[in-house]
Amino acid sequence: MRAVRAVAAVLLGAVALAGCDAGGAGSPAPSSPPTGSAQAGTAGAPAASNAPAPDGPAPSGPGVPAPSAPTAPSPAPSSADGRLVAVTRSGGFAGLTTSVVVKGDGSWTRLDGKARQIGSGKLSPDGLARLRAALAAADFPHLPRVATGGPTVYDGFRYAFVHGGHEVAAEDGSIPPRLADVLSALPSFEAG
Repeated sequence: MRAVRAVAAVLLGAVALAGCDAGGAGSPAPSSPPTGSAQAGTAGAPAASNAPAPDGPAPSGPGVPAPSAPTAPSPAPSSADGRLVAVTRSGGFAGLTTSVVVKGDGSWTRLDGKARQIGSGKLSPDGLARLRAALAAADFPHLPRVATGGPTVYDGFRYAFVHGGHEVAAEDGSIPPRLADVLSALPSFEAG
């Protein structure tokens, strides 16, 4: 039963955090390069344009849609703009849910269980370096999806970590030491 609740908490946290990165107020608007300019990763090849095909003119007139250039995917955000790590903590004696999302530039946001912002700030350069080192040492690709094996901690917290495309869930009493180092490098889950 506790494993089911842990997985449910991970899924709830992932859904809440996915909404945080889906074009919120701080997200840059996607832009497209001017026609004829080179795109990143295309070795200077010109971008597609609305010019007619070499075979002849494109059909036009009433009822015929104008040809359009294929849309190039917008470049991925740089690490300074993108999310570095997101951790959701739920449970405890009061049964509260709080998330902390840290971006690559060290800015962070604290969210309540309804994904409302309840705090924000920016890590110091040393604090950001400490968090990055803890994340690298945690080796997320090789951690189990659900960390188990420790003693049951009644009224303990459950955590859902999301970093580098990997999700890991753990409960108090079963948190691997490498994840405990990540927790200690994060901003507080508590306001104040």
